[in-house]
Amino acid sequence: MDESAISTEALVKTYGRNRGLTGLDLRVERGEVYGFLGPNGAGKSTTIRLLLDLIRPTSGRISVLGVDPRHAGVALRRRIGYLAGDFVVDGRQTARELLTYLGRLRGGVPTARITELADRLDLDLDRRIRALSKGNRQKVGVVQAFMHAPELLILDEPTSGLDPFLQHEFLALVREARAAGHTVFMSSHVMSEVQQTADRVGIVREGRLVTVERVEELRERAVRRVEVQFADPVRVEEFAALPGVSAATVTGTTLRCRLDGRADALVKAAAAHTVVGLLSEEPDLEELFFGYYADQGEVGRVAA
Repeated sequence: MDESAISTEALVKTYGRNRGLTGLDLRVERGEVYGFLGPNGAGKSTTIRLLLDLIRPTSGRISVLGVDPRHAGVALRRRIGYLAGDFVVDGRQTARELLTYLGRLRGGVPTARITELADRLDLDLDRRIRALSKGNRQKVGVVQAFMHAPELLILDEPTSGLDPFLQHEFLALVREARAAGHTVFMSSHVMSEVQQTADRVGIVREGRLVTVERVEELRERAVRRVEVQFADPVRVEEFAALPGVSAATVTGTTLRCRLDGRADALVKAAAAHTVVGLLSEEPDLEELFFGYYADQGEVGRVAA
């Protein structure tokens, strides 16, 4: 039995002449938060629909929580929380009625748990869903995904429509799920939310996983912008040839440069002078992500 939370091998999905996935090999370990990144059309939503057995693969193998989702049916779905980017349900019910109904389908969810989550998200449970704004409908979706404390959360653009405060609360829920030993598989365009929560990120391009990295390792290898202010003028030649340093300039008493990798050589060279101030700007995950695509020469050119 596969012990990982999610595993795919040579997964292919075609739509007529178009290919959604072209041989996806994916492995998500139990208890981790995995960020699944890629621009529109790269294959993220197709992957999620295959994992949930909403669509069927053209070829390849899928394992979710150790079983094939095609044959596991209701028993597997009770162990999963799923949230789409645009949560759409019958609008005639109130949020309370819908969540109570879904809770019963999942084997029973305490009323107190639903109320707790609704309070955290400032959700009025007694309004009819059709009267809710897009952001408030998305709150209902967040509650239904988390309320039964699932072993695996599959989240597709989960904070769509949420304001910044509620995005923060959502990220707290993700961290709590990980602390409880649950697994989170999260597709997102909001790089900051992945950066704050993910243990690893996978970048998908043209329906294929092209790299998997730990967030810490991505940051460690990132090119940073560094600015050092000295008490007295310095010569740019002292710094321009240091390991990892590029684009060095000096204006008066201020050195500006880009730093790739460790800062040891730069710090030691700067220490020969009186340092007044030091600023190191670390790129966020968005810069790293688009930098990777640029290195591949394929920014924006992905499969439909």
